[in-house]
Amino acid sequence: MNPVRIGVVGLGRFGRLHARTLAGLAEAKLVALVDADPAACAALAAELPGIACWSALEPALHESGAEAWVIATQTASHIALAESALRAGAAVLIEKPLAPTLAEARRLAPLVASQSRNVMLGHVVLFAPEFRQIAREVLQRGRLHYIQAERHRPEVTIAQFGGESPLRLLMIHDLALVLALAGDAEPVRVAAALHQRHGDGAIDLAVARLEWADGLWAGLTASFLTPPGMPADGFDRFDVYGRGWAGRMQLNPQPVSIWAERHEWPLTLAIDSDPAAPSGWLAEELRMFCRVARGATPPVGTRYEDGVRLLGWLEHLEAAAQRGG
Repeated sequence: MNPVRIGVVGLGRFGRLHARTLAGLAEAKLVALVDADPAACAALAAELPGIACWSALEPALHESGAEAWVIATQTASHIALAESALRAGAAVLIEKPLAPTLAEARRLAPLVASQSRNVMLGHVVLFAPEFRQIAREVLQRGRLHYIQAERHRPEVTIAQFGGESPLRLLMIHDLALVLALAGDAEPVRVAAALHQRHGDGAIDLAVARLEWADGLWAGLTASFLTPPGMPADGFDRFDVYGRGWAGRMQLNPQPVSIWAERHEWPLTLAIDSDPAAPSGWLAEELRMFCRVARGATPPVGTRYEDGVRLLGWLEHLEAAAQRGG
């Protein structure tokens, strides 16, 4: 396969990881960077010399020659940017969540190819070998009875992300994993509760329960509660229970520790974006996106229709929380 000519829109933390990783993949050729902030372009120029940077997507669409785009901007801009790229004939990878609302996400539907062959959603954990092993165990051992997922981040996350709810910022990741393990089925009942922090009313804890017609239950918790002494990215845990067996993933932090003045976790997510030799979850996700740009179907959990369904689940959970259960 000839390398796919790819551009990255949005050079925040994850956008930079995308750019650095793409620069080192044999399947891709990084040809464009886009960010309204000149300082963001300048910050990457030393690491990725020779990659042109634009302040807006429209001129880059016409001048860069990119045939695919990674959209790693704020959620509110995802759909408008994806529409522009898709109308220009490019494939897109959109970071989560797909859109702020279900109605806005559906706006993209007329531009999405059959089987989502030109639209893929970012979800690095779906490409983790640990999750793939859990999925294989489910196929071999039979359906699940219960899934329990926890995803916790530091208290400062509330300020960093403008008061974003842990339901939308964190739990959406585990909902995508649950979707992939639930046989692509819709839950028949949902319940949720949101906890407001004393003093300012910010939501710092979300608890949800989903039930399926075949008897599967899922309990999910997401929070902004971890203190400074814990890993910088908090921690994640994902458990599954079937008939006569159980499994557990603990992907964050990774099993690397350093002790100096205090305990450190230098590797939280398995993402190595070294342009000389990228590896890990993001590298595998972007390799898949290169195949999608050449006409492949994205895996379950990363298709456009999955993003739409997950937004629907979030809105049902929020409505359930408002009702008090």
